[in-house]
Amino acid sequence: MKKQELFTKTVEHIDIKRMNAVPMVEAMGKMAFQARNLNRAAEIYNRMIEDEDCAIILCLAGSLISAGLKQVIIDLLENRMVDAIVSTGANIVDQDFFEALGFRHYQGSAMLDDNTLRDLAIDRIYDTLIDEDELRVCDHTIGEIADSLERRPYSSREFIFEMGKFLDERHAGANSIVLTAFRNDVPIFVPAFSDCSAGFGLVMHQTAHPDEHVSLDSAKDFLELTQLKLASKETGLLMIGGGVPKNFAQDIVVAAELLGEEAPMHKYAIQVTVADERDGALSGSTLREASSWGKVSTSYEQMVYCEATVALPLLASYAFHKGGWKSREARKLALNFAEVLV
Repeated sequence: MKKQELFTKTVEHIDIKRMNAVPMVEAMGKMAFQARNLNRAAEIYNRMIEDEDCAIILCLAGSLISAGLKQVIIDLLENRMVDAIVSTGANIVDQDFFEALGFRHYQGSAMLDDNTLRDLAIDRIYDTLIDEDELRVCDHTIGEIADSLERRPYSSREFIFEMGKFLDERHAGANSIVLTAFRNDVPIFVPAFSDCSAGFGLVMHQTAHPDEHVSLDSAKDFLELTQLKLASKETGLLMIGGGVPKNFAQDIVVAAELLGEEAPMHKYAIQVTVADERDGALSGSTLREASSWGKVSTSYEQMVYCEATVALPLLASYAFHKGGWKSREARKLALNFAEVLV
């Protein structure tokens, strides 16, 4: 088997603008189980969009961009339906920035022989394939960006801003989350930034520059997102998956209080997950549990136990075609930070 024989079908990103899910989601509200939960989540998300005081934080965990959800997130950014993003590094760097460099993800199968794939330098994400040689280009590009910057600690938001500038200056990545967020002044935070291609690129950069180098400051991430919470009268969370992005975004309420500032709990919260709460782990913990920590209000919260590639297009299409975003002002939260204004 040759490498190119497995790279024949690309993953195509679903376009919510072309399909109106409102009638289906409304019909699901008359059903039961996760159909009804998804309906209520869609209504809560629409309420967030229509709330003039609410800044919306999108949290992304799991392999979402490689699975075909990139255009959904771009549409949310371009239509003022998201004001900040907190994500895993894989979604932003290994998948979105990777595609912005001109590479693609390919449809494969979970039944392929992984020893053969390794020999061919092909990485597998369930039924999706990536060219490892192309991924190395992504690693090296991150290293090159780091090489071009002033040697000091950066928040992940600052570094991702530089990634967006890199694409913008090279007229690359026209259909990219990183570039779209850069152009629309939407900050992106990746608290565990080194846990992806960025980590490899930064390792190469720091090895080449052992005495003075770029480093990542996760505490600065925490502070900056807390500052955005304090700058917003109300906040709502749309969480796809769980893990670090979920906890990071929820914790800013507590951080604000520890700074002696008054910050209300997140007024709205939705989580789409397939994780189970019974093991006590964060990814499956309910939003009601988060209320016991003083993070999330129980007024408008909804868990949806559904896989993201099914649930997110329905949620996003419902909110897009309801049209509440048309009269919503862009928050441009990135403009709270000095280097964006330069």
